[in-house]
Amino acid sequence: MRNWLGNDGNWIVAGLAAAITVPLLSFVAGMPFWIAAIIALLVFAGLVILLAPRRLFEGLDLKRIGSGRVAFARDLLEAAVPFAERLESAADAIADKPAAKAVRHLAEIAADVFRKVEAKPESANAVRRFLSYYLPRAAEVAEGFAVIEAKRVPDPKQLGEVRGVLVKLEEAFVHYADSLVDEELGTLDTDLRLIQASLKEDIGR
Repeated sequence: MRNWLGNDGNWIVAGLAAAITVPLLSFVAGMPFWIAAIIALLVFAGLVILLAPRRLFEGLDLKRIGSGRVAFARDLLEAAVPFAERLESAADAIADKPAAKAVRHLAEIAADVFRKVEAKPESANAVRRFLSYYLPRAAEVAEGFAVIEAKRVPDPKQLGEVRGVLVKLEEAFVHYADSLVDEELGTLDTDLRLIQASLKEDIGR
């Protein structure tokens, strides 16, 4: 399962490391138990901090972007992540390889959108409908395919209809993912015209 927005695995790793440290130091290295326990506690605390999952929008200049925009983007992403996880789970449950591949591709596109929104929170509004509508519906459709497929006698017509919807959803996903790129290229056409005009004027001289 993809690590969409971080998890609490650091606590588990730190706990295991601390549990191993005590017997190693006390029995192997011959340290007093209480000293080994203190060192293990320090190891635990250090690993919890070191391995802590990165928080959303960490490192961004919130003042420059605006706390309201960041909060809006955070709410959208946090609400959308469970549906992206459901997409991946559905892909694992689908036996039909082409359909499973299509669903995984939807999850990959969703992850790409998440990364772009996190890098540029002010772009969240451009993919609001994708995050709040198309992604949840895609998860439902993918799960529906898995349910139909699990029947003793799956209905080929139903499976075909769902496949067709998955194709359309993929088009919508690509559209919204590309819209974030197009947004960054918004001034490119104007810049190109200005450069061409300047070059023509300078070469003309």
